[in-house]
Amino acid sequence: MTFVRTRLALDRMQSGQTLLLRLRGEEPRRNLPRTAREQGHAVLAERELADGTMLLLLRKG
Repeated sequence: MTFVRTRLALDRMQSGQTLLLRLRGEEPRRNLPRTAREQGHAVLAERELADGTMLLLLRKG
């Protein structure tokens, strides 16, 4: 479900714009960066936070 929401957000953006996500749970943290790359988007940054979440910065391809 996380990637569906991310995909909807990316679809509304123009190429080159960035999207900052806060991911919770092991599956989104593992799969979303990989899937975004496969879809042609760039992963600009991944940062683990002390509360167990991850910040992910994407640039729409």
